[in-house]
Parts: sequence; C-alpha cells; structure tokens
Amino acid sequence: MELTKRQQDILDGKEGDVKAKVMKTLIMYGETFGSTRMADITGEYGHLVTSFGLSVMKPVYDLMDTLIEGGAISSQKFSVDPRPLEDVVPRNFIQNIFFKVMYSKQKDYDAQLKKLGILSDDAYTCTCYMDEVGNCPKKGDILSWAESSAVVYANSILGARCNRNSGILDLFGSIVGCVPYFGLLTDEGRKADWLIEVRTSRKPEAQLLGSAIGMKVMEDVPYIVGMDRYFTSLDDEAKAYFKDFGAATASNGAVGLYHVESLTPEAVEEGRALLKEGYKTFVIDDEVLKATEMNYPIIWKDKNAHPKLAFIGCPHLSYAQLVSWTNRIGDALKSKGMKNVSIDTVMTAAPAVLKEFKKSEEYGRLTGYGVKLSYICPLMYMNNPMCGSMPVVTCSNKLRTYTSARYFREEKLLDIITGGAL
Repeated sequence: MELTKRQQDILDGKEGDVKAKVMKTLIMYGETFGSTRMADITGEYGHLVTSFGLSVMKPVYDLMDTLIEGGAISSQKFSVDPRPLEDVVPRNFIQNIFFKVMYSKQKDYDAQLKKLGILSDDAYTCTCYMDEVGNCPKKGDILSWAESSAVVYANSILGARCNRNSGILDLFGSIVGCVPYFGLLTDEGRKADWLIEVRTSRKPEAQLLGSAIGMKVMEDVPYIVGMDRYFTSLDDEAKAYFKDFGAATASNGAVGLYHVESLTPEAVEEGRALLKEGYKTFVIDDEVLKATEMNYPIIWKDKNAHPKLAFIGCPHLSYAQLVSWTNRIGDALKSKGMKNVSIDTVMTAAPAVLKEFKKSEEYGRLTGYGVKLSYICPLMYMNNPMCGSMPVVTCSNKLRTYTSARYFREEKLLDIITGGAL
C-alpha cells in the first residue's frame, strides 16, 4: 500500500496508538481487495450503519470507548441509521419487556455517538441525503459510508463514490479521513456489467423492478434503459422512486451502483460508453415482474391471518411521499365511506423530515386517519422473535427480504389498510 506522508504518520502512531490501529485495519481491508493506495475523503459528512443499542453488542461498545479514550474521534460529523424503537409504534406488554432488554444499551450507545461526532439528534435515518437532514454529498465526492440503501443512492443518483462498507469500517474511514481506493471508487469499477432493458406496459413498481434487477445482477453494476418513458429528470418524484428502487437492488441483490440512461449523472455524461466490453443483457417485461413477485415466499405461520400492522417507509419516506400517501389514503377512505385505516399503520421518515411535515396541513389529515408517524427502523423493530411471528404487511422489498413481513404492491397495500382483504 502506497501511503501519503500524512497517512504514514498516522500508521506510525504520530496521532496516537488507537488511530494507528484504525489505519492499519483499513490498509488490511484495502489490500484484501487489491487496493494499492488510500483515497482522501472529500464528502463533508460520513454515515454509519450501526445505530441500535443491542445488549449483545458489548465488543462494539468497548471499541467505541477505546476510540473515544484514545482520541480517535471522527474527523467529520456523521449521520447514522435509524433508532430501533419509539413509543408511538404499537407494542404489546410482552414485546415491550422484550425490547427493553434487547435494546438496553441504546441510551449509552447514543451518548458514545455524540462523543464520536454525530451530526445532530435528528441525524438518525437511512435517508441522510434528504434536504431536511443535510448530508447530501456532491458528484465525485469520496465517502466512507455504510448502509446499503444510502450507499447505492449516493453512488447512483448523486454520483458520489463509495464502496459497500461494513459497519465500523465506515467510522474508521471518517476517523482517519481516507478509505482504500478500489471498486466503486474507480472509473473502471463504475462501468456496467449488464444492460437492463425495461419493456413494461406501464411504469413498474419501484420496489419490484429493483428486486428483479438485484436478484439477476447481484453485486454487478446495471445500466438501465427504458425509464425515460416515465421520468424526464431527477425531480422529487424520480428521486423518491429511485430511492426505493435502489434499496431493493441492494437488499434483494448486492448492487452498490446503477446507471439509468438519460437520468443519473454519469449516464447523462457518458451514456452507453459506461457499458463494459462483453456486457450481458436482461429484458424486464410485465411477465418478469409478475414471476418475481409470485416467487416471494410467505413465511407467516397462518398465511390467511388478518394483518396486525403495516409498515410504509423502508427506506425512510421523503416529505413528498408523506404528502402523496396522505392524499391517497384520504381518497381511498372516502371512496369506501370510512374515516380511519382499518389496521395499525406506521409510516417512517427521518426525524428532520417529520419535523417539517408536522408543519403541514397534511400532517393533521394523515394522523386523523389513524396513521402513526415514526422515525424508527422497521427492520430492527421486526427482526426479533416477538415481532417476527406477527402478520405484518409492507410495500418495502427490503423489509420483506430481511424479516417475516409480507410484500404487497403499493395500491394493494393501500386497499388492505383501508379495509380490503389480502
């Protein structure tokens, strides 16, 4: 590994033994993937994936204490994934006791994150790039992020450069201000292995299209054509669509970057020159999407159970999506002669986004329909035995992939939460 003088000084312990170990760990990580140098981080803020105070994560808390005591504080402020709990989200008596034990270290861990450099109390979200949150890197910025949906959004929609790092390595990069140069940081690593031709009869469901592509290409880079029939620019609607699309590619597969012809920054600049020699082609039509959805396993104990809870917002919803869902739920209830949703429905968004939304007239309408708003991570709420046995419905393919939640397209989910049958 060829290091700059500053990087070598850190490795030699001139900024402390703890920081030297952090640098050594990153070098070993990079060399595993053939990296021969480190790249300085240019993004203003970092993003960490580890946000939950699980009682079993004692080695993580011990490590954080070691970093703090050794002066190895982050060189940049950072956002972090959502917290796992909030009282507004329904929990029965047994679940409440279980969660208190399971996440007993949450307050202590939050205090550690403050000492290490978290951006603010509102910076707990998987959608840190929302304007309201303020962690939105520029095109070409080198990042040290983890969280699959945030990384794929930053790479694809924003044109920043970041590998799919694991938890802790994201913080290590922010501490020393550099990351190993390989993979999606390089020009060659950002070229596309696949040409994906979208030939559907109408705009495909974002979560379903992302799922189909992710399961096909896995960790490869897809170049997607045909979406310019539905979007002419990366406006708020398009950004929300590709946020959800990207989360599905990253969770149903392992996509860290995608290009969309005529829309995403690098595809606009370079077009099909981004395709590697010998690229593969995959055509997605209505039948492919139908087959993809039909193959999702239903792992409820009782497949005909009445849903007890619906989650909307994994990844977190944007302000515009909250407004859209308010109008859609209102229209659906009115058409059925109803006033409130028929099952507990929780919509999740970043704390900063929820603060702004609470100032709107839609907020009163949405909560008036009985919908609950929260900043939690639905995945961390669901990913335990107490909630895993519940019949939960969602329109999130990420939540479906990692938990027992059952996926439905948005229009079907809307029907279910307003009195419709499964």
